[in-house]
Amino acid sequence: MGNVVLNNGLKMPLVGYGVFRVPEGDDLAEAVKTAIAKGYRSIDTAQVYRNEESVGRGIRAAIEEGIVTREELFITSKVWNDGLSYEETLAAYDSSLEKIGLDYLDLYLVHWPGIDQNYLEVYKALEKIYQDGRVRSIGVSNFHVHHLESLLKETTVVPVINQIEFHPHLTQEEVRAYCKDKGIQVEAWSPLMNGSLLEETLIQELAAKYGKTPAQIVLRYDVQHDVVTIPKTMTPARMTENLAVFDFALTEQEMTQLDAMNDGLRCGPDPEKFNFK
Repeated sequence: MGNVVLNNGLKMPLVGYGVFRVPEGDDLAEAVKTAIAKGYRSIDTAQVYRNEESVGRGIRAAIEEGIVTREELFITSKVWNDGLSYEETLAAYDSSLEKIGLDYLDLYLVHWPGIDQNYLEVYKALEKIYQDGRVRSIGVSNFHVHHLESLLKETTVVPVINQIEFHPHLTQEEVRAYCKDKGIQVEAWSPLMNGSLLEETLIQELAAKYGKTPAQIVLRYDVQHDVVTIPKTMTPARMTENLAVFDFALTEQEMTQLDAMNDGLRCGPDPEKFNFK
């Protein structure tokens, strides 16, 4: 499976396992362990998902059963930065560590920019955690260019990641170009648009051509754009399928056709308007 090298030298898998909107419980713990057993090494959760405990149980079970070592895993969480102070952000990281049951995370993100620039204080707390060696890398999520510009002016650690909504209907070319220029890796959340992309005619035609699933076509599109992607599924067979995107390649023309689907359609909130309410 492919990796990207982040701007601090850390390697991160191109395809990871997402758990957005999966409730806390034994099913999720088992799914995380199964995903790791099937080859996933990157697991993405967040404070606001309210499932860090179950994710942690699955991770620890995989380690205890000898499926994987902690060092082989890349674990991400995000701080829900609604009005948090510097000190509250430090406490939020400790809380996530406790819930997940690990000594450190590989990546910790500011979840949203919001509309009041509170993210600057929150990110400075992430810098402290990083500089103290308690997290291996830090980054942001849902940031547009002007958010990143403000952040880079006021802080010293360049984010390794900007996790954004990205798919053929929302290609975010300006954000991706800016991130590339600054050495910030782009990561896609909701790459399949909650499954609605799988019904698109072009994607189905490409799936038939390559003998792949529509989901594999979309994930391959992400990979060929050098975008890290974190699909979510609770189905073991689909876990396997979602990793099997490194044995074929879309043509340049097909990538252009998929890019041309871009119409600004979002399945999540607009970062310019999202204010945590």
